Amino acid sequence: MSRRYPTPVFTIGDKVAYSVQFLRSIGMCHGEMAHARGIITKLIAPCSNWTLAEIKWNCDMPEKVNVANLAKVGPNPRFANVD
Repeated sequence: MSRRYPTPVFTIGDKVAYSVQFLRSIGMCHGEMAHARGIITKLIAPCSNWTLAEIKWNCDMPEKVNVANLAKVGPNPRFANVD
């Protein structure tokens, strides 16, 4: 059983990666997506309960990502596989 960790508050300049929970849900825990790192350059809120982050990645990844699928890089359960 996987735990559900809340989406952190992101700000411009945060170093991010795809969360391990998201990667696991799409079967990409060991691929290029798992190694992608990026910096948030812009936050876009198309509606009150959904935010997109524009990200400058270190590799070829989608420029805009739902923040619910991201983790801040560093010691936290959304970034490190602790489940």
